Amino acid sequence: MSKDALGWRCKFAVVAPSTNTIVQPDMDSFRLKGITNHYGRIHIPNMKVTSDKEFEDLVEAIGATLYEAVDRCMTCEPDHLIMGMSALMFWGGRKKSEKRMGKLSKHCGVDVTAGSFACEAALNLYGVKRIAVISPYWPISDKNVTLFFEDCGFEVRKFRGLKCISPVAIAHVQPDELKKHVLEMDDKSIDAFVQVGTNLSMVEVCNEMSIELKKPMIPINAATYWQALRSKGFIDQFDGYGPLFRDH
Repeated sequence: MSKDALGWRCKFAVVAPSTNTIVQPDMDSFRLKGITNHYGRIHIPNMKVTSDKEFEDLVEAIGATLYEAVDRCMTCEPDHLIMGMSALMFWGGRKKSEKRMGKLSKHCGVDVTAGSFACEAALNLYGVKRIAVISPYWPISDKNVTLFFEDCGFEVRKFRGLKCISPVAIAHVQPDELKKHVLEMDDKSIDAFVQVGTNLSMVEVCNEMSIELKKPMIPINAATYWQALRSKGFIDQFDGYGPLFRDH
C-alpha cells in the first residue's frame, strides 16, 4: 500500500502516445477512491498513415521513445505500470509480446498490464472461442492482432480494420459508425467482440451492444484497467462501465 495522500491504495503509471486523447479520460473514469493514475506520454508526431509501411513506421516511432516515457513515469514511484497503447503489445504474436512485456517489467521494476493480455483474460473469463475484432489499424497490424489471438487459442472469424489516416484521427471515429460495424459483423458464428486500439472510443458502445446482442463485448481500455485492478488484488465491483467491472 502506498503512503501517497491520494493514491493510498495504489499509484498506476500509464504510458500512452502523445497523440492519444481517449485512454486518459477512459482510465480516469474507471479509477477508484485511493487509486491514482499518472500519465507518461510517448512522443510521436501525428503521422500520416495511408499504407502498411507508414503504419509500421508509426509502430517503430512508438517503440523508439517508449522507455523514455516509462522512465519519466517511474520517478513518481508507481506501484504498477499500465500500457495505454496496444499495437506494439500484439506485434509478432503472443510469445514475442510476452517477452516484450517481461523485458519492460524487468526494466522498470514493477508488474505491467497490457491490453492484449487483458483482452485474452477477459475472453477466457467468458469461455468463448469464436471472436470478431474491430481495429482502427491497417492490415499489417490486423495480421499481428489476429496472430496474437490465434496464439491464445481463439478463432478470429471476422476482422474490421478501419484504416484510420493518422493517430489523432482514430479518436474521431464516432459511436454510430462503430455500432454500424458491429451490426454488420454480427451473426451466429461470433461468440464475442473485441475492440483494440486505445485511442478508439468504444467503452459505451460495447456496453450498449452487449445488452442488445447478448454477447460479450470487450473494449480494450476497460479490459486493461480491469486486469490492472485485479492483478493488484482490488476486487471492487461497480456499475456503469460494463460487466467486467460489475460482475468480475
